[in-house]
Amino acid sequence: MEYVYAALLLHKLQKEVNEVNISSVVKASGAEVNDAQVEAMVAALADINIEDAIKAAPVAVAAAAPAAPAAAGEAKKEEKPKDDGKTEEAAMEGLSSLFG
Repeated sequence: MEYVYAALLLHKLQKEVNEVNISSVVKASGAEVNDAQVEAMVAALADINIEDAIKAAPVAVAAAAPAAPAAAGEAKKEEKPKDDGKTEEAAMEGLSSLFG
């Protein structure tokens, strides 16, 4: 994940996203640099317009976000506490039996 952040930071600062720059940013953060992962990140970003990817990302997140709270609300409505006839007193008696 740190390699993605490094690439985004470099892009934001209008610096070239290359192996040397990504390695420098990751080293500066205090993380260990894995050269293979740096190479893979640079290769993966070679054909991607980062600015277009950034603009497209919030749309996908915003489209999915309204569905999540609704689903959570429905799940809460369906879950009803079970009333199995036990009172608090009976529950305490059961708890005390654990301790002798």
